[in-house]
Amino acid sequence: MTNQELFETYRSDVYRMCYYMLGQSADAEDICQEVFMTAFWSDWASMTNVKAWLLKISVNQCLNVLRRRSNLRSKLTKHSHRFVGSPERTPEEQFQAREGAIEWAECISRLPIKIRTVISLRFVHDLSTSEIAELLNIPQGTVKSRQYKGLKLLRSQLERAEKKTESIKGGRYEYKPHKG
Repeated sequence: MTNQELFETYRSDVYRMCYYMLGQSADAEDICQEVFMTAFWSDWASMTNVKAWLLKISVNQCLNVLRRRSNLRSKLTKHSHRFVGSPERTPEEQFQAREGAIEWAECISRLPIKIRTVISLRFVHDLSTSEIAELLNIPQGTVKSRQYKGLKLLRSQLERAEKKTESIKGGRYEYKPHKG
């Protein structure tokens, strides 16, 4: 496999990892480029699992960026339109998808970085527990506990958001004419 083939094969995986961790396409593109430059300068052909190795480089590069960045949630919300999929949708469908993407991005950004990393690797990149453990150099039990805690935190965030919606739908805001 040549450097070009390596890039073509894994660029979407690396970009997606960077994008979900950083929330900005420009930052994700920059880090993606740095990851592949690092790979090209390394002896990547000797790696047994090139994808996991590239994702590990991606995670480490993203963690460095996140350490320097301060307001992740506002940046994810500001650029949430990039989460919205195909343009063939009706405007209403696009609006609903964007609202869902904003909510998802806000929920993900509230997770601690270690948990966010595991959740992203597991559910965005569909890596196994053992692959995540190897990639992050942590025990499988730690991966499982971070995944469990991340899902629990996401569930509680979504339940709180649902309760807020129910209180609005509950009729407290209905118009009642004044008798007087």
